[in-house]
Amino acid sequence: MVLKGVYTAMITPFNQDGSVSYNGLRANVEHQLEAGINGLLFLGTTAETPTLTAEEQAKILKTGIQSVCGLVPVMVGTGTNSTATTIENTKRAADAGANIALVVAPYYNKPQQEGIYQHFAEVADKGGLPIVVYNIPGRSGVNIEPATLERIAEHPRVVGVKEASGNVAQMADILSRVNGNEKIGEGFTLFSGDDSLTLSVMALGGRGVISVISNLYPGAMVHLVDECLEGDFAKARDCHNYLFPLMQAAFCETNPAPIKYLMNLAGMAAGPCKLPIAEVSKANQKRLTQVFAKYNLRSPGCK
Repeated sequence: MVLKGVYTAMITPFNQDGSVSYNGLRANVEHQLEAGINGLLFLGTTAETPTLTAEEQAKILKTGIQSVCGLVPVMVGTGTNSTATTIENTKRAADAGANIALVVAPYYNKPQQEGIYQHFAEVADKGGLPIVVYNIPGRSGVNIEPATLERIAEHPRVVGVKEASGNVAQMADILSRVNGNEKIGEGFTLFSGDDSLTLSVMALGGRGVISVISNLYPGAMVHLVDECLEGDFAKARDCHNYLFPLMQAAFCETNPAPIKYLMNLAGMAAGPCKLPIAEVSKANQKRLTQVFAKYNLRSPGCK
């Protein structure tokens, strides 16, 4: 399995009473498929997964997989700070029909690098799905060092990493370690974990992005990544520059509050966030509204 392209980290649309809008989720999946998205991630950070009950998570996964109809790969966030629970989550995702598991570095525990390695080795051995490692030290409290990731990537079921450290030098280090490594092979993909770093990461040799703004504007993100994959970085740069104000605005506060505010402006299914994520401030609502007015959501490209 060689992964590439744009995978949208899907939001969870809520009704005003806090219940999940499953019809809204179906509509959002249809929006993604019509735009030519390469894959979808359910139950990630952007989905507010920690606020969802086990029953809601199971129904979101079932609804998402049914709505996708096998047209693109389905990635599912299964990681927790318990190795045993992560394995069970990954097995359930496999049984539900998911194609890939996104497994975050164990948060709160702050394990040593050896503990991180053993965690991923156990999940890869026993979970039953190909694994994309998720490195996001700003949320997990621990960084997966490049040498540790190199060890993890040698496992045949580990197929990629979502790198959300924001450290481009670290990503370059990772790529230098995995490219040409006979123990890893050519199938390991580095995804940018930040929309705004997509161009930079792909110029270094990354193969795509797990994107937040593609919830709103999937066609443009696909266009950007396709230009990078084709090696036309001049066109990719133009697309990046066009999207950059949106990329910045979408992270003016804690994700996913800004992207859900933008989606609500666009008339898409989003609704409120669940506590402890509050709605965006009045000042940032004004900023987001001003940025939103500059974009043509019906355009498939970067114009």
